[in-house]
Amino acid sequence: MSNTREVISSGNELAAKAAVDAGCKFFAGYPLTPSSEIMHVVSDLLPKIGGAAIQMEDEIAGVAAAIGASMSGVRSLTATSGPGISLKAENLGLAQMAENPLVVVNVMRGGPSTGLPTRVSQGDVAQAKNPSHGDYKSITVCAGNLAECYTETVRAFNLADRFMQPVFVLLDETIGHMHAKAEIPALEEVQAGIKLRKTFDGAPEDYQPYGVAEDEPAVLNPMFKGYRYHMTGLHHGPTGFPTEEIETCRKLIDRLFKKVEAHQDEIESNEEYMVDDADILIIGYGSASLAIREAVNTLREEGIKVGMFRPITLWPSPEARMHELGEKFDKVLSVELNQGQYLEEIQRSMGRLDIEKLTKTNGRPFSPADIIEKVKEVF
Repeated sequence: MSNTREVISSGNELAAKAAVDAGCKFFAGYPLTPSSEIMHVVSDLLPKIGGAAIQMEDEIAGVAAAIGASMSGVRSLTATSGPGISLKAENLGLAQMAENPLVVVNVMRGGPSTGLPTRVSQGDVAQAKNPSHGDYKSITVCAGNLAECYTETVRAFNLADRFMQPVFVLLDETIGHMHAKAEIPALEEVQAGIKLRKTFDGAPEDYQPYGVAEDEPAVLNPMFKGYRYHMTGLHHGPTGFPTEEIETCRKLIDRLFKKVEAHQDEIESNEEYMVDDADILIIGYGSASLAIREAVNTLREEGIKVGMFRPITLWPSPEARMHELGEKFDKVLSVELNQGQYLEEIQRSMGRLDIEKLTKTNGRPFSPADIIEKVKEVF
């Protein structure tokens, strides 16, 4: 039996299918270009497996309902674009503080505000790092091809349950609406790899969901299972009961960071294309990486040794590997469909400010020619 299957689909449809295959049983959201197809597809698929999908009255209600489903122990999804994330921000902060697992697919479009609803952008990268106020450590993955619209959505559900927090999946208008053949894992393989959240099975009086090690997430039993605890957006102690006690508050916020930072090896993912013998390094992600790959191939045919580094996990960033690459390469070009939101992270990780950049914010995708021209211009 083959462990892969070929499908002809769009990126948005693959993200919806991945959610259902990964065990998602609830979706709540609001239609927003260019993410709407996710809601359309998942609304058709979920009732067939005993799940539910609800179109709420607005984006705020959508994420609130999805978080409520998560509190009951169900794998839950919401999907939107940048303006929707802005509206969901307050409740996303609640999910970070209360440690409710949730997958949020953001199909990026031009902004700010209403921006370019039907055009491509990667302008929500910085937003994905800190969509809500306060201190916490986001997890954000970014699909770079059709197959990854599926595989990264599956991975996001496992990461959400592992680290008990929202996990963002970034697509963009180009990759979300791209329609072509993709090779994705067999359903049996996906289901075999599902890793659900931990639960506590001891005596109810001994249950302390937030009384965990300093580098581990909360252990939240599904509601209505006989275990009593508080779930709040306030600072809280081991049982979830609100507190302002100094050390308890400090340890709580420290743990929200450490539960991610101490386990980055479980989260980080990236692709390196023709990097080993390259003289020039291009860094890019998402749909922009498709044009970068073609540019690398063309430049190689002309005798110019170029390679690509593509972060798949954007947050936390692959800072250690980028630092190594920064020491190896004198010539580095960052390519983004924004004004350089990830460039700052590349500069920080590499410890240098001499990174060249190619950006575009007019809602149009990069062509390989754009990148080839820039490489020849600056190097």
